Amino acid sequence: MNATFVDQRITIIGMAREGTALARFLSKGGARVTVSDTRGIADLAEEIGQLAGLPIQAVLRGHPDDILEADVMFVSPGVPREIPILQKAQHRGLPISSESELLFQLCPAPIIGITGSSGKTTTTTLIGEMMKVDRRRKIWVGGNIGRPLIEHVEEIKPHDWVVLELSSFQLEHLPCSPHVAVITNLRPNHLDRHPTYESYKQAKANILRYQSADDVAVLNWDDPEVRALASVTEARVRWFSSKELLDEGTFVEKGWIVSRHGGVSERVMPVSQLALPGDHNLENVLAAISVVTATGLRSSSAARVAEKFQGVPHRLELVREYKGVRWINDSIATSPDRTLAALSAIPDAPIILLAGGRDKHLPMEEMAREVVQRVKHLITFGESGSLIQQVVATTRAQMNGSGRDLPTTACATLEEAVARAHALSEAGDVVLLSPSGTSFDAFKDYEVRGERFRELAMALRG
Repeated sequence: MNATFVDQRITIIGMAREGTALARFLSKGGARVTVSDTRGIADLAEEIGQLAGLPIQAVLRGHPDDILEADVMFVSPGVPREIPILQKAQHRGLPISSESELLFQLCPAPIIGITGSSGKTTTTTLIGEMMKVDRRRKIWVGGNIGRPLIEHVEEIKPHDWVVLELSSFQLEHLPCSPHVAVITNLRPNHLDRHPTYESYKQAKANILRYQSADDVAVLNWDDPEVRALASVTEARVRWFSSKELLDEGTFVEKGWIVSRHGGVSERVMPVSQLALPGDHNLENVLAAISVVTATGLRSSSAARVAEKFQGVPHRLELVREYKGVRWINDSIATSPDRTLAALSAIPDAPIILLAGGRDKHLPMEEMAREVVQRVKHLITFGESGSLIQQVVATTRAQMNGSGRDLPTTACATLEEAVARAHALSEAGDVVLLSPSGTSFDAFKDYEVRGERFRELAMALRG
């Protein structure tokens, strides 16, 4: 444990996954920890249970001024820095940090950081699996997925590798960058939290901003927004592209993934052998291969993993095939762009789309056009259901009716939506949960929503 925090008064704002892990870590290291959250004990029973047996004070249902009696304040990534208690802390000159910042400070191993508007979890997991081929060192995977690694930082050795998924919330105030930084793509997202798309992009750019010439940036050549961020970093840039041949980088040529560096080209594997479906997943694989070859791993080893890697739960996950109908869980699709990618990844099959949740104030028109062209029946649910129906109806009218009939059904809950989809589906159909909104109107997170969909689909009979 870093002796800096022994006997120090620490206040942690927000008792989500990271805040709870950080509280345990600091308390076990001798800090005097207070955690504060606006929610009550009924909503935080699981988190409070994880603090049992530790001398941690919990302040619930608000952030009173007395929690400012601290030496350092840590903020969970889901908490905006603009809330009054943090404004007061800044006015008093209190140091404000985060679990991610502390992990970067204490971690002895090189860090690979992955961000982007979509694809970051799949890319992070795939990089981790590819790097585990090298059995000489341990690979730690975490960040915005899985376990917060702060509780394991003392187990990490200098010759290990740490692979972190980093969200815009984690990056927004991060004053450091990873040794290898990846940006998969950039699209408007989280505009319910970030005031503008530009501020969202600037938060993402922090993954590059503090790199040096000894670092590596892996960037998507096909995304103009990402390409423009190359000017932000001093690192060596390794491009990847699924659409263009590159003088240097990882790209597709005549159906093969090719890695070209220092004027030397190497065929890595045929695209047809990838287990992951969809053009967006091809980009994720290209990014992963770019990363692991930059760390010295042989491309043939990466290819063997890519041939078998079938993805991460809640991301175009085939739940079951029942009476000729495929039920696919894409609960991770919390934005219209993610739903658009899911529709594009399912070719030549009638789709019954389940969409809804909580709106993130993102443009839906491009997704709506794809819905009009591809979907057999649209079923909406949750808070944003009526908004999705409205945007799709307007878009269809602008497309002069598109020449296709698009029946729609409005449901209040996911349970009702699944039941309706089951009644409407026929052999050969795909029932796709790809909500395009967050889960927070009805579920704790997208994983709980996806698990509920899986339960409902597996329970179908008759």
